[in-house]
Amino acid sequence: MANVVVVGSQWGDEGKGKIVDWLSERADVVARFQGGHNAGHTLVVDGVTYALSLLPSGIVRDGKMSLIGNGVVVDPWALLKEIETARSKGLDVNSDRLKLSEAAALILPVHSALDHAREEERSKGEKIGTTGRGIGPAYEDKVARRAIRVCDLSDLEALKGRIANLLMHHNALLRGMGRPEVDADELHGQLAEIADKILPYSARVWDILDQAKKRGDRILFEGAQGLMLDVDHGTYPFVTSSNTSSGQAAAGTGMGPGAIDYVLGITKAYTTRVGEGPFPTELEDETGQRLGERGHEFGTVTGRKRRCGWFDAVMVRQAVKIAGITGIALTKLDVLDGFDELNVCTGYELDGEVIDYFPTSTRDQAHVKPLYETLEGWHDSTEGSRSWSDLPATAVKYVRRIEELIETPVALLSTSPKREYTILVKDPFAD
Repeated sequence: MANVVVVGSQWGDEGKGKIVDWLSERADVVARFQGGHNAGHTLVVDGVTYALSLLPSGIVRDGKMSLIGNGVVVDPWALLKEIETARSKGLDVNSDRLKLSEAAALILPVHSALDHAREEERSKGEKIGTTGRGIGPAYEDKVARRAIRVCDLSDLEALKGRIANLLMHHNALLRGMGRPEVDADELHGQLAEIADKILPYSARVWDILDQAKKRGDRILFEGAQGLMLDVDHGTYPFVTSSNTSSGQAAAGTGMGPGAIDYVLGITKAYTTRVGEGPFPTELEDETGQRLGERGHEFGTVTGRKRRCGWFDAVMVRQAVKIAGITGIALTKLDVLDGFDELNVCTGYELDGEVIDYFPTSTRDQAHVKPLYETLEGWHDSTEGSRSWSDLPATAVKYVRRIEELIETPVALLSTSPKREYTILVKDPFAD
């Protein structure tokens, strides 16, 4: 049985929720491998809507094991709140079904304070569009080896020294920006108060996954955001603070890369982006407005309006190569219903030269101009289509052209937010 990694191939918000839910029903174990509670999936199961940020999507399915890996930074208060919200909707969330890596770094109130303070200090052109939830500063602490981890909650006396070391750094930063310092005793008290609530979920996630692999369980590795927000391969510095590529599934859970059999890239039939940063195919006109309205383009976690534009085949093809994507799940095709013509970006012009890649430098990313190929649109509805024969011929041509341009086949095609309206071409879990 195959193990599957799900990654976004654009700037996130590609519609991973529905696809991940569809896959999680077939999986035995669902493991989250990076990010924090700054992104989320919206799942609709039996008419009930679940907005998940930290909890893996398997939590909405009975009999599934849900794991939060060491590559995730965890706000323990946000996690407990999300657990309670899930329980209020009838989900059985307990320490038998949900496991949290003992090595996962914690997001603390000081991280959020720093996140907000830094963004406020940046000039308008330098703002990175952070959600202010402390994800970046928490990852900084992890790399700097001063993070407080889940396992540290089991020794409250030793925790005092770790807090002192942490605040020696952060309080100096806060003082420098004229912000209030964080009291060590108060932070210790806050963590002591929740320790007994968090520790029951603490586990050796790597060991659980190793056992699952030996049993032949189907494992679904679930990421957040998209490849173009990867801290190494995205539109730096307008990126998230972790690696969003498929390789992080191994590092962020404690499994070897040989455990990954199939990489599914969730890909929207057009392009959207939340927050700041370059966006070559952005449409700041009625067409962009139309895409946003038809696609209900607002962030799951923040509610922020998403910027909209034409499909960027150059960017997605690059994401496919970097993430080793085996096949894509093309989502929101129905949003394009009714357009006379559709444009697809097939290249860029940069300083008078035509290029076929998304450049690395911030300056070049901001200056590329998209080169478009115009395709015929369609006026028949694709919404709810469940087979290729249900689609208008020009819609099929659009999908096939995308496959050619990104050099990757479509494995699943989504034609509605409802999970049953999915055309299966290739089952990612199939051997």
